[in-house]
Amino acid sequence: MTANRDRRRPITRPVFHHTTFATLKLDEMVEFYEAIAGLEPVYHGTDGAWLTNDEANHRIALLALPELKEAVDKGHTVGLHHTAFEYADFHAWLDNYERLVERGIRPFLCLDHGMTMSMYYQDPEGNGVEIQFDTFGSWTKSKEWMWASQEFGENPIGEYFDPDQIVAARESGLEWDDIHRRTRAGHYIPEVIPQVHLPELW
Repeated sequence: MTANRDRRRPITRPVFHHTTFATLKLDEMVEFYEAIAGLEPVYHGTDGAWLTNDEANHRIALLALPELKEAVDKGHTVGLHHTAFEYADFHAWLDNYERLVERGIRPFLCLDHGMTMSMYYQDPEGNGVEIQFDTFGSWTKSKEWMWASQEFGENPIGEYFDPDQIVAARESGLEWDDIHRRTRAGHYIPEVIPQVHLPELW
């Protein structure tokens, strides 16, 4: 019998569980992630916190490790760019934007990628956080579109949009799919096109 040499990936695949950040701003980070995505601490001590917004024991871990140093030029160095959270539909997603605006929390970047409409925020340590919804309403369909479409291959970043214009479009009575099509056609471009780089906080 010959050995199975094609072992490039596990036959039983693990599912993604959580992301961990080292932080000098533990309490601020706990407050931010509760505000941005409803993550509540399962445990919040002096040395760390473990947060969840679903049935998992935690989805974000925050470690207040000793002797941490401030990041330097974080927005222009390699590493994690952002962590993403997904709403089930357009209206919940946009309602969340309006709720966060009332708390003084605004995205630094908004992009319609085709398979998602996404707003990018920044936590107190400078890490990116994406809040999105799937425009296909189906991961199977959005995955197929990413794989097969010439449109995504030619422009994977997508179209920039001004979220306040999206709010106004909804208030005018436009349906979400019309708004999505118009966004893809460049109807809601912001006055200033932001960088995809994370903004430098220091």
